[in-house]
Amino acid sequence: MHQLDDNALDLLFRDARTVSRWSARPIDDATLHHLWDLVRMGPTSANCSPMRVLFVKSDDAKASLKPHLSGANVEQTMAAPVVAILAYDTAFYEHLPRLFMAEAVAWFTSSEDVARETAFRNATLQGAYLIIAARALGLDCGPMSGFDNAGVDKTFFAESSFRSNFLVNLGYGDRSGLEPRAYRFTFDEACTIA
Repeated sequence: MHQLDDNALDLLFRDARTVSRWSARPIDDATLHHLWDLVRMGPTSANCSPMRVLFVKSDDAKASLKPHLSGANVEQTMAAPVVAILAYDTAFYEHLPRLFMAEAVAWFTSSEDVARETAFRNATLQGAYLIIAARALGLDCGPMSGFDNAGVDKTFFAESSFRSNFLVNLGYGDRSGLEPRAYRFTFDEACTIA
């Protein structure tokens, strides 16, 4: 394995920011396919891969999403070229015979709590991969949880086993007017070596 250079680390972490204002530049479908091809390579427990993504691009889809957004998030979300609704499949284990091994299905069908916790944890992990992969492709991200999950689920996932987790606005950000980066914990404040 090779280590990334400082330019790549700046792109992914040090210079990356949560963006809430967007340029009008669209994101083409090929870029969204490329994004998924990167995201799907990140590890999940037993390769369970529970995240499902609905890329909201059309005016009609955005209009359906809008009533479920908290007030502070409406303007930035409607202006984003794409809104990724990151969801998790509560029946992810049905795919384990193809993704891992058939015997693993029983690990999750025997406990609804274990299945739900596994789906939520691993889909959230995959959501972090999506943010890093989007940044690697030159996209800006605006992740958020300010929305009505039940309303989004009823509108977009009523006929499925999917449940919304969080949203990520995607596009090419307008970084003018960004506030200075908020404080981050130092190693000694957040970490211990035992």
